[in-house]
Amino acid sequence: MIQIAVFSDVHGNLPALEVVLKDIEQRGIHQKFCLGDLVDFAPWGNEVIERIKSLNIPCLLGNHDERIAFDLPVFPLSKHSEEETAARFIAIDHSKKYITEENKKFLSELPFHLKLNYKTGKTHWNIQLVHSSLESNDTYLYESENDEVFMDILEDSNADMVIMGHTHLSFTKQFENKKWAVNCGSVGRSKEKNRLASYLVLTLDEEKIIPEIVQLNYPLEETARQIEESGIPDYYASFLRNENILIL
Repeated sequence: MIQIAVFSDVHGNLPALEVVLKDIEQRGIHQKFCLGDLVDFAPWGNEVIERIKSLNIPCLLGNHDERIAFDLPVFPLSKHSEEETAARFIAIDHSKKYITEENKKFLSELPFHLKLNYKTGKTHWNIQLVHSSLESNDTYLYESENDEVFMDILEDSNADMVIMGHTHLSFTKQFENKKWAVNCGSVGRSKEKNRLASYLVLTLDEEKIIPEIVQLNYPLEETARQIEESGIPDYYASFLRNENILIL
């Protein structure tokens, strides 16, 4: 039996990341992977990057990482309210100013996606890791998507399972051919009602793959207070507290 942990979308939330890393350690899991979006929306962008670096955790290039690494322009999204649009511009600008050049360089060198192969007994399991899809790190694929969307990714990558993040909404879907599509949710900016830090534990044996979404409490109020004391808009503190903000 092999166990691996996959997490995504930390978004500068160091307290949430530390809780997830501690849980992974307590479970005795040594294989860890991150699907990207280390920065934006909470004050510890540099600290999160440095924690990932210090542990040598393989990490993908999320859309927010790419924007900060290469100073890409920010465009409004039609799904966002005026309030969120204004807050988003300020929060991303905050990251562009405060993420160090060394850490921007680290982000710029992250791989776009990653293919894993694990052997258990006589079985080889192929696992495709993406931030959001094979072609883009900014495509929103929800559990409600037609199965064919995920089946195309599995076929194109010749994988038994595709694991993604980006939407901040976790799910596990198994198809008739026994293959899987999984979203591991978000460590630091969950859009689920409980706002817990979410990650994936994957158990592999010779016969099957078992995905388990783990959701953990963390010092959310501490994160919210630190956001309010930083140059990041208070919108993101209210978001974490789930204070009647429309989630899109």
